[in-house]
Amino acid sequence: MLRSKDQRKRVIQDGMRMEFDVPIPMDDGIVLRADVYAPIDEGRYPVILSHGPYAKGLAFQEGYRIQWERMVAEHPDVAAGSTNKYQTWEAVDPEKWVPDGYVCVRVDSRGAGRSPGIIDVWSPRETKDFYDCIEWAAVQPWSNGCIGLAGISYYAMNQYQVAALQPPHLVAMCPWEGASDFYREMCYHGGIRSQFPGRWFPRQISTVQYGLGDRGARSVVTGEPVAGPQTLHEDELKRNRVEFGEEIEQHPFMDAWFRERNADWSKVKTPMLSAGNWGGQGLHLRGNVEAFTQAASHQKWLEVHGLEHWTHFYTDYGTNLQKEFFDHFLKGLDNGWDKSPRVRLNIRHADGTFIERAEHEWPLARTRWTRYFLDLDRRALSGAPIGSEQSVTYEAAAEGVTLRTPPFAEPTEFTGPAMARLFVSSTTSDADIFLVVRIFDPEGGEITFQGALDPNTPVTQGWLRASHRKLNPEKSLPYRPYHTHDQDQPLTPGAVYELNVEIWPTCIVAPAGYHLALSIRGKDYEYPGELSEFAKTFHYAHRGVGPFQHADPKDRPPEVFGGRVTLHSGGARESYLLMPVIPGKT
Repeated sequence: MLRSKDQRKRVIQDGMRMEFDVPIPMDDGIVLRADVYAPIDEGRYPVILSHGPYAKGLAFQEGYRIQWERMVAEHPDVAAGSTNKYQTWEAVDPEKWVPDGYVCVRVDSRGAGRSPGIIDVWSPRETKDFYDCIEWAAVQPWSNGCIGLAGISYYAMNQYQVAALQPPHLVAMCPWEGASDFYREMCYHGGIRSQFPGRWFPRQISTVQYGLGDRGARSVVTGEPVAGPQTLHEDELKRNRVEFGEEIEQHPFMDAWFRERNADWSKVKTPMLSAGNWGGQGLHLRGNVEAFTQAASHQKWLEVHGLEHWTHFYTDYGTNLQKEFFDHFLKGLDNGWDKSPRVRLNIRHADGTFIERAEHEWPLARTRWTRYFLDLDRRALSGAPIGSEQSVTYEAAAEGVTLRTPPFAEPTEFTGPAMARLFVSSTTSDADIFLVVRIFDPEGGEITFQGALDPNTPVTQGWLRASHRKLNPEKSLPYRPYHTHDQDQPLTPGAVYELNVEIWPTCIVAPAGYHLALSIRGKDYEYPGELSEFAKTFHYAHRGVGPFQHADPKDRPPEVFGGRVTLHSGGARESYLLMPVIPGKT
């Protein structure tokens, strides 16, 4: 391995020409470091670029062993045809892209991995860095000037941000399972703070912060520290990072801090393949749908799949889909992509299987928006409005109330967004509403699914803090209420309030004889069954909601959110669950 004067390292092996720690100077003097994987033959090639904080030199199987082992055991095509030495978490495998005439560039974002500076995740400074990296890559001798962005989660979320800055050489982007609204999708669900970001940062970001050096992991390729080359004192490391969880706690409402992190959709015009996951409740699915429906791009496609968060990005299905998209836009191939269906859905069935289906829009134009009215006395979801007034009270800290439909006479498909209108009173000045849409088999057993980050995920979920009930009428839709989250409107104990609750998009075909159910609770859903061995070993697995829990007493003091909640229905208080029923053969 050859080392140049600027510390970059060059090597030719495994069918690629590689440069490690290539310097990319920023406008304030900070120098970021990138790894470049290019074809051996000299030339100019299209570029697949990622920029983020997960350490470009940390091998997938080293940093995320459990996930890697499960993925390759169940999907051997992921590992086939690659040594897998260069594979990293949530970015493309260069050994699968370089032979097809692409250059793969991975950049450690400011303060992470091999790039010095202060970590401030998804900040405007970091987005500006990303813009500069795109423009830097466009003028390198191995680049044809056509830059594409690809990656999962973090590497998807920052694509929306940078695309809104409109880098001249950004030609196409594939945000794979990426949130787009930092308030509503990542930090506060319906105004209720998610515990995930505060736990994610020290577990996955601080562990690869620049300056860990010899105290951190080493690259299996170069042998050097993935979070080096310097080894800094813990006090200096602390000064060099903005604690994401602490920042979120300081911003309980949708304010300027969040707005500067959310992309301006009117400025996102890059051709886009937005790929979501039906099991991505609590973080990503809503973002992929919002990107598809809201972005100003004229050329945009939506794909939705299932299984774990990290799986289909790497399977032949996902890789071939991405290559078909990028071949068209970055190489200019007339491969028919521009005539392909704008929406590709993997329709989820109760047995856990999926059937791929082409569609043309989202939500589907043929949707039959169906109201299931809350019959509280019978604990049922009824097809007809309830004439007489009813009510039921539950302890917020207990299991809440579950209402079910009659058994379906024929297979019934639900695909699209959902919502619920409730009338609620509380014994305290507030109430947190947790909605869980579920299905049960004829024997009463609940059917759950492999979610993005939990092996026992229900059909879908929704959340709303009653004091955040204020709606934005311009952005609200009949099937998707849009809350402003810009002020607190406390409840008067005992008074009844109308709440319109957004429920995240979903897809399920319920067989004949099955029941649809809605659980209304004052706490997170909990899967009641036995956990699998994978669930027991995977540190993010929980009982149904993965890491997206909402139980921090600082956000949910029990004296406020541990009271008694009463649901009201019938008469003038027409309470219902609105579901997207799709007619036709399934």
